[in-house]
Amino acid sequence: MSVLSLLQDVKITKVENANVAGAADIVCDSVDMCGYRGVLFFTTPGTITSGAATSIKVQQSSDDAVADAWSDLTGTSITIADDDDNQIFGVEIIEPGKRYLRPSILRATQNSVFGEVYAVR
Repeated sequence: MSVLSLLQDVKITKVENANVAGAADIVCDSVDMCGYRGVLFFTTPGTITSGAATSIKVQQSSDDAVADAWSDLTGTSITIADDDDNQIFGVEIIEPGKRYLRPSILRATQNSVFGEVYAVR
């Protein structure tokens, strides 16, 4: 029987530092999916001001936006309610169509705080 070791079989990368209260979008670093079948991006919002319009989406590019601009990956957007403070939110992508992926956190109308964003490939 083979033993699965999570720490040996996955790569964990921080793609964004924690962000203070604000209404500006957060564009995270990209990850190269070469050699990986899937990725889970996850984060934890802190305080979200009532009325904030907040969501997470994943974007893709075949060459890390050298010639192929970032485009939204259909079906990856998650809305975060203004009462979802201190929850964990994640988006999982299996067998992406393009080599590079990055999450973006969209913040509008009111302030929201976000912790670090991680990729687990």
